[in-house]
Parts: sequence; C-alpha cells; structure tokens
Amino acid sequence: MSDVESSTRIARLTVTEVIDESHDARSLVFAVPDEHRDHFGYRPGQFLTLRIPSERTGSVARCYSLASSPHTDDAHKVTVKRTDGGYGSNWLCDNVSVGSTIESLPPSGVFTPASLDDDFLLWAAGSGITPVMSILKSVLSAGSGRVILCYANRDERSVIFAAELRELAARHAGRLTVLHWLESVQGLPTRAQLCGFAQLFSGYESFICGPEPFMAVVRAALTEAGVPRRRIHLEVFQSLSGDPFAEDVPASGPAGPGTDAGAAEAEIELDGTVHQLRWPRDRNLVDTMLAAGVEVPYSCREGSCGSCAATVLDGEIERGDTPILDAQDIADGLFLACQARPVSDRIRIEF
Repeated sequence: MSDVESSTRIARLTVTEVIDESHDARSLVFAVPDEHRDHFGYRPGQFLTLRIPSERTGSVARCYSLASSPHTDDAHKVTVKRTDGGYGSNWLCDNVSVGSTIESLPPSGVFTPASLDDDFLLWAAGSGITPVMSILKSVLSAGSGRVILCYANRDERSVIFAAELRELAARHAGRLTVLHWLESVQGLPTRAQLCGFAQLFSGYESFICGPEPFMAVVRAALTEAGVPRRRIHLEVFQSLSGDPFAEDVPASGPAGPGTDAGAAEAEIELDGTVHQLRWPRDRNLVDTMLAAGVEVPYSCREGSCGSCAATVLDGEIERGDTPILDAQDIADGLFLACQARPVSDRIRIEF
C-alpha cells in the first residue's frame, strides 16, 4: 500500500470517551482527524474495522458496528461486548482509555436501510443491538416511519443502552415500541413464539443482528409469517483471518503479462456514477477497480464482511468463496467483489 493510499484509508482515531454500558460492554467514542473526515462519513448500521495490537502477530483486525447515528451524533461510537476467549473484545475493554489511539479503516458494510421512511421491525440479541441502535436513532431523527425493537438478552443486567432506550421510548412514544426478551424470565425465543408476532408486522422492514442461533430463529419466524425475503436483512460477520491493514493495493494496469487479453468489459454503477472498466479474467473486481483508481467499498478483502457486496444486472461471473451470502442472496444476483472474477465478455454491475 502506497503512502498516499494508506493515509487515505487508515486513520488513527483518538478515544475521547469510554462509557460502561453494562457489566460486560463498553462504548468507545472516537475523534476522527480532520484530514480523514470525508472518508469516515457513514450510513446507519455500518461498522469500523479496528487494528488491535497483538504480541503474537503484531496486530489483529476486528469489525465493530457503530452504535452512533450520523443523524444524531457528532462523534463515531462503537460498543464492544466481552466474549469468552475473544482477544479483540477483551483487549479493547481492558486496555483502552480516554486519550488512547486506535487505527481504523473507513466505515463499511451493507446492513443499512435503503430509506429511513419505511416502518421497521428491528431484532437484536446481546451486542447485536449496536448497528440496530444506529438504525433506530436514525429513523426516529431523519425518517418518518414507526419502529418496533425486539431486544433479547440473557438477563436484565446484560441489557446494553437500557437507559437510552427508555429515554427514546418516552420521547417518541407514538413511533417507538421497545420489547425486551429476557432468557432468565422467558427462556430462549422459539420460531412458534415469534411467528404470530411477526405476522402482525409483515409489511415492515426487518433488520436482524445477534448470535447465529437467534438470527436463524427470527428469520424462520419471519419466513413462516410470510414476510418477503427482500424485507429481511441480516448482519453476518465472519472472523477475519487476514490483515486488511497490511494488504497491498494492486498496482495500476493489467495484473500480469497477457492477462488483459480477452478481459471482460464491465459497466459498473457506484454512487450514481458509471465506470467503464476492462476486467482481467484472473483478477477480482475490488483489485480491478482499485487499480483503475475507483474508490470501491471494501474492508476485509477475504469474503468475510460483505462490505463489497454488489449486484450482477447483466452477464455472468464466478462468485468464488462467499460463505456470508445465502441461496436467496445469490438468486437475487448478489456477489462479493473481492472474490468474483468475470466469465462472460460483457458484465453490468451495480453497487
């Protein structure tokens, strides 16, 4: 990665506040340097990729959702919950204080509403509340729809943002309903228990974040209730095995001798701008776009975060390894640009 590209993508954030949210969760509030502000704008539900020091490997990269809202908060805030054996979460909770600095990649992720004016049924469990909280506050501040939050936790002391949720529910009594599900009282939620409730709000947009078993139960209930797949949105993280901070950005030009021969012609729409690129057969789309100077959204570059998800509108690609995409995602034309390679001669893509 060149010095210019590194300075654009990697920012050193300063911790301005540490907030104890529950007995095992803390929020970190960051100040973003002025020279990085343009690249650190974000949409509700997105995340930061933080670089955490490690004595064994030098550093590890971990993704943490932003609990702040770009519509209500001046500063970026992530909330970290300790996990058993979780190196990153425990290091952040044990070692970070006001004045600490942490390297971060720009906000990324696709767990974000297309419009804030819809009605929303938000589902969260444990620390899955973090991106959901960002969406909730944004809808109440900048949107016009109703919001129903179903928030599951082990017990009452595990509830993150308890006081803030009470205050928001009181202030927006006509638009926000908060429902708590405590395992210590009600046991684990089941599909049958949630299905009837989901049927009442089948026209709402559902956003789901939490442990995999929780998301699976909620998704099954919504499907059984007849909620269309297009209205069900899940936040899926895979542990990063590589280091996105250390990877080199590909040099401009073809990937190697003769590789441009027979390259696909790609028409790519990104943020309202259409780019015409030649896409070499042996290069993924993220590398191709970076080499052409296009600021494509990406984070992990290993198919684990979904930041570079895009849609094939016309043509054929080889998707590669995409464990975070399900069968319906693929049927809808979604793919991960960091894994995909061209098959047909002409391809039309939308981010």
